[in-house]
Amino acid sequence: MIDRIRLEAIIREAGRIALGGWPGGGHSVEVWEKAPGNPVSEADLAVDAFLKRELGALLPAAGWLSEETTDAPERLQDGLVWLVDPIDGTRDFIRGRDGWAISVCLVSNGRPLMGFLFAPTRDDYWSAEAGKGSRRNGTLLAASARRDLKGARVPAHSLPREDSDVLVPVEQPNSIALRIAMVASDEADMVATLRWGFEWDIAAAGLIAREAGAAVTDAFGAPLNYNKRDPRAFGVLVTAPAMHAQAVGYLSERAARLSQL
Repeated sequence: MIDRIRLEAIIREAGRIALGGWPGGGHSVEVWEKAPGNPVSEADLAVDAFLKRELGALLPAAGWLSEETTDAPERLQDGLVWLVDPIDGTRDFIRGRDGWAISVCLVSNGRPLMGFLFAPTRDDYWSAEAGKGSRRNGTLLAASARRDLKGARVPAHSLPREDSDVLVPVEQPNSIALRIAMVASDEADMVATLRWGFEWDIAAAGLIAREAGAAVTDAFGAPLNYNKRDPRAFGVLVTAPAMHAQAVGYLSERAARLSQL
């Protein structure tokens, strides 16, 4: 059994560490690029190191997969694995915006068991456990119940011309996890990405959305699996359940084309 009080305390302390380097709080932080267009900050690494140490002590039997830690192949032998993005939405973080969160998910045999998001600048703490629902600051969540794709709310700064007569843009945090959580809390009806992404970006938020009643798949409508040898999937599609099939069909041509690039 996991000490859930201790687990929440660890995640909240990770948020405090991140806030200590957040430019929006008047702090300075060192930033560099891991690859062109892929920024990382010293705060990402500090939070990652803290969570690796503390979550490892909390549950020594679990393996580890994180955006900011070199992959250890032995995780593939572990039934339990922590999937962590220490700061999801680094671009918002380094710009002093609030659209970032700490993402922590415990995966059991390839399936999310527990998921947590903490957005300290928004004072939002999201949690979910498989089969037991999801909550935001203790309040049980119910996902969007929208039935029609036309008019669906999607987090976006702007929409491509081909989507402008179908979808309605709403606030878009940089964090993909927070965007997925918006479907869980009925602040959006759909989140879709049509690119290769990593498990640590979506595991916790995907469980939160699923436990709130949303449909959660890859861009083609297939189930998502975790702790794979290659920790990627092509896209994520999170929608109100009644419109999921419409969304898969609407995006299918683009998904097929872009997945080959």
